[in-house]
Amino acid sequence: MRKRDLLTPIGITLGFIMIMLAILSSGGEKVSSFIDISSILIVIGGMIASLLINFKMEHIKLTNKVLKEAFHKNNQQLPDLIRLFIKLSERARREGLLALESELEEVEDPFIKKGVLLAVDGIEPEVINEIMHAEITALEERHYKGRLILEKCGEYAPAWGMIGTLVGLVLMLTTLDDPSSLGPSMAVALLTTLYGTVLANLVFIPMASKLENKTEEEVFLKQIIIEGVIGVQSGQNPRILEEKLSAFLTTDNKKDVKVEDTVYTGESIHEA
Repeated sequence: MRKRDLLTPIGITLGFIMIMLAILSSGGEKVSSFIDISSILIVIGGMIASLLINFKMEHIKLTNKVLKEAFHKNNQQLPDLIRLFIKLSERARREGLLALESELEEVEDPFIKKGVLLAVDGIEPEVINEIMHAEITALEERHYKGRLILEKCGEYAPAWGMIGTLVGLVLMLTTLDDPSSLGPSMAVALLTTLYGTVLANLVFIPMASKLENKTEEEVFLKQIIIEGVIGVQSGQNPRILEEKLSAFLTTDNKKDVKVEDTVYTGESIHEA
């Protein structure tokens, strides 16, 4: 089961709380005065209309799935990956590549399974590299299309906020002879800009950036997986493979992957 990324909801909630505190501390006793249905309809409705024009329906249907990704984090950790490939390397050197099929029963990542099965089938390392990099390219393209929806929302929300501001100003200018209508018209003018700007800078743009970072992290891990698969297939010594893969680790993570319970003795690994 994937873990929830609590930083996303905490950040969004904290942002709205700060706005509410700023309103209250500035003497805005009525928070309800910052709620205007007309402004909400202009920003949300206009943004949805723009998305319908810009994207195909199959892409828009991905929005819910894309949003969920921003609230979850990848369970796969680099030290665990390195430990796995050390184990696979030791097994392959001792019993042959065919023995790795039984090891895959405990592996959940389909990308790792695919790479190891290609190695077991005797595919050339260059071909494995091409096949798996092609899958990475396809993954990046899928993630980009999903992230692009949020990026466009970040562009459209402030733009429709400005449109709402113009609408409110026009209404205000056409009713200058009626002082009672100036307040509601000015509210529409200002609140649409507020809504659009807040949604863009607190929700859509940060979430799009987070998804971009998650994609880069996932691609980075998959590239390490490719190195691990090719290392296992070529029969590299587990110690050498560990040193090679550990080059991708930070200094702190290197302490985690120097597995205390793993001792190399010649061709095999024994539990200490």
